[in-house]
Amino acid sequence: MTTDTDTDQGLDGEFLERHVRAGSAASGPYALDIDPRRAGWLHSALRVLDLPPGGTHTLDSGDSEWIVLPLSGGCTVHTQGEIFELLGRESVFSSVTDFAYVPRDAHAQIASGAGGRFALAGAKCERQLPARYGSAPEVPVELRGSGNCSRQVNNFAAADTFDCDRLIAVEVLTPGGNWSSYPPHKHDEDHPGVESELEEIYYFEIEGDGLGYHRVLPSRPGGTDVLAEVRTGDTVLIPDGWHGPSIAAPGRTMYYLNVMAGPGETRQWLIRDHPDHGWIRDTWPGQAVDPRLPVYRAPRPDDRPDTDEETHR
Repeated sequence: MTTDTDTDQGLDGEFLERHVRAGSAASGPYALDIDPRRAGWLHSALRVLDLPPGGTHTLDSGDSEWIVLPLSGGCTVHTQGEIFELLGRESVFSSVTDFAYVPRDAHAQIASGAGGRFALAGAKCERQLPARYGSAPEVPVELRGSGNCSRQVNNFAAADTFDCDRLIAVEVLTPGGNWSSYPPHKHDEDHPGVESELEEIYYFEIEGDGLGYHRVLPSRPGGTDVLAEVRTGDTVLIPDGWHGPSIAAPGRTMYYLNVMAGPGETRQWLIRDHPDHGWIRDTWPGQAVDPRLPVYRAPRPDDRPDTDEETHR
């Protein structure tokens, strides 16, 4: 097993680490810039944009669709004749956020009066869908697992919650000491009705400058094999393999953003559990969900706009 330094050869011949440490994939205005070529695959992309107070950024969407997701702070997104005011949030640990969808073959201007950090989750796609606003109160918040496998999933752009052409994206919050992305599972082959082929990016933030661990086991000879200590700003690229667990250190909530896309005709998230570990699901009905969940709830439609003080998943 290779720890922390598993690599693969990108389409341009560059050898890429599957564990991308914070700052090591910065490019131009982006603190993180992972496109399909740098990842060595065909569809999924992620950028992290830091804007100072009064800062602006122009996004050329090209052949990809994008979601502008505030990680901290708010912004305005101008695209396709639409203006979307994103209230955003104080941090990924404080609340669900609203977001904006930017279609392929479009230009978008992102501006932030107070400054902030914004994830741009992308996927190469074929259809040009309308630019749209995603409301925070409409984000489904799911509690998954039980006991020390309990975690929270914000399904803001899951396959069945928000319409995209290829892109699937969700947020996961794992209380300190818990395991998520567990049991280990994979989605690197196309088996209709059972498993969908999806490239996946994990982007991590850890509460209080803490740490966590993430594991990827090979699902084929020579496949991805990673055991990574992850900190805020780190990313793990998963083209194949049984991935999980993601382990949160005691006392520190772990956040990760999952960005997925693949070649299938149907946009769907179908996974296959590792045969040695899938049995753990049978134990969940007899256990309570971790009482620390939800970390925060999705705001109600009649809540005041300022939700930074709320606590929930």
